[in-house]
Amino acid sequence: MQPVIRFENVGKLYRLGTVGTGTLSHDLRRWWITSVMRREDPYLKIGETNDRSSKGHSDYVYALKDINLEVNEGDVLGIIGKNGAGKSTLLKLLSRVTAPTTGKIYTRGRIASLLEVGTGFHPELTGRENIYMNGCILGMKRYEIDKKLDEIVDFSGCERYIDTPVKRYSSGMMVRLGFAVAAHLDPEILVVDEVLAVGDAEFQKKAIGKMQDVSKGQGRTVLFVSHNMRSIAALCSNSIVLDNGKIAFEGEVNKSIDWYTLTNTLQKKVCSHCFVDESFRNNKYRSKDVEFIEIEMLNDVNNMSNEEEIKLKFIIKINNRTITNCQFGIAIVNSRNEEVGVCFTNKIDLKKDKSLHEIYISLKNHQLAPGYYTLICSLCDNNLVAGERTYDVIYHPICFSIEFVDESHNVPFVNWQKQCNIYYNKGIANVLNTK
Repeated sequence: MQPVIRFENVGKLYRLGTVGTGTLSHDLRRWWITSVMRREDPYLKIGETNDRSSKGHSDYVYALKDINLEVNEGDVLGIIGKNGAGKSTLLKLLSRVTAPTTGKIYTRGRIASLLEVGTGFHPELTGRENIYMNGCILGMKRYEIDKKLDEIVDFSGCERYIDTPVKRYSSGMMVRLGFAVAAHLDPEILVVDEVLAVGDAEFQKKAIGKMQDVSKGQGRTVLFVSHNMRSIAALCSNSIVLDNGKIAFEGEVNKSIDWYTLTNTLQKKVCSHCFVDESFRNNKYRSKDVEFIEIEMLNDVNNMSNEEEIKLKFIIKINNRTITNCQFGIAIVNSRNEEVGVCFTNKIDLKKDKSLHEIYISLKNHQLAPGYYTLICSLCDNNLVAGERTYDVIYHPICFSIEFVDESHNVPFVNWQKQCNIYYNKGIANVLNTK
């Protein structure tokens, strides 16, 4: 299948703080070298990676570098990345708002873009006049716009204000009308940046449905940027992850979301052991009577099957008094930061006669779907759901991955309260020294 969008070694270089190279003579010299003598631009050699969190040594920064990408007709491509990763720059290059510094971009068909609130709108014109103006920009005839006008106005939900200058619209109304125009004027390629986050929940749902209809029903190509992973998963079939101006991951949308969330949102790598410090805690849920010291998963965290029993080891420290009716709560969180299962152990007593206690917990029949997971572990004096006192809560101390052995178990578990067994080792004080 012939791609409708193709990026070949595309890069975009910016100089921070100034336009051009700073002086007319330098600009002319750069033009002479690149355009007349057909040599490589010397300023490309001093461009640095687009890492916004660190101070660089050069004023030249690659917002995008070495982008190679193909998108076929009817594909819905999700673009994921942190703020400043290059997502909006990629869409601006595609929409020809700016030109690439290196490489070439090939497109086939009309492109409709919604890159920011009010894209392509003139504030002094009414909503109706802006619809016709945008249609003309897209190359449509007036009679074609006339046929779509009622549908656009109805979808936007702004009928009462359609003859009011758009400068009096709220940002949400502007996005509604802008998306309605972009989606209904028959573009072959629809480019949508994260502006939909401005709209309310009802409009976001309607916009996602319209993009699905445009791609699947009409065979249009959609490029969608969003920080909402659920929207990306619902709409897109494939996705790319941008990191510091480069494509860090490309593939099926769920794998892309897993990769991005694990490496950026949870800031975790696969690990089996954790010495607990303040970075894992939320002091809102901490009493200091009893606290986690170490947490370890006794499985092979890189290669677990969904049928394997999860075995956990906890070292707990008693600070002030004997704790009676203590209960462990364990939540398993997937790579999208969603809790997919919660359970609580039977109650035990933690005696003050020794300060350190070693606890073993096993989770059976969890039937986790394949992917990456982390834990949230809590200590409370009763069922945490009932709102009783919480002693300590640890967020994401362990990270592990699940692979399938039996595909019939491809169902995320919901509740495994009764599958949690606890083993209490009373002799740990003889092994560890009290701190």
